[in-house]
Amino acid sequence: MSKPRQRAERAGRRAERLAAIFLQFKGYTILERRFRCPHGEIDLIARRGKTLVFIEVKQRGRAQDGLEPVTARSEERILRTGEVFLSRNPRFVEQDYALRYDLIVIAGRLSIDHRKDVFRGW
Repeated sequence: MSKPRQRAERAGRRAERLAAIFLQFKGYTILERRFRCPHGEIDLIARRGKTLVFIEVKQRGRAQDGLEPVTARSEERILRTGEVFLSRNPRFVEQDYALRYDLIVIAGRLSIDHRKDVFRGW
């Protein structure tokens, strides 16, 4: 792996750790980090009350750089990956949890922007 790629990987992991800590302070329980399946990866999966949240984390130099719209391809990936998670964890469906997709942008060292309900596909 190239040096720039290694730096980007470390920055991404750091951003995911910060996002997880941020969510825990807000009362979320982190269920999965980097949930992977053949369809893709979801950075974080969390629960708060009766809501199950699939979270994409982006690390950017400036806050506005990470707020580009979620692409149709990203939506499709997250939906398919979320469906795999739900098939492996049917209790969330059986117990009628609300499902939500959020975006967290980590900008600089400590700027955190949590955008709830970025899209609805379920």
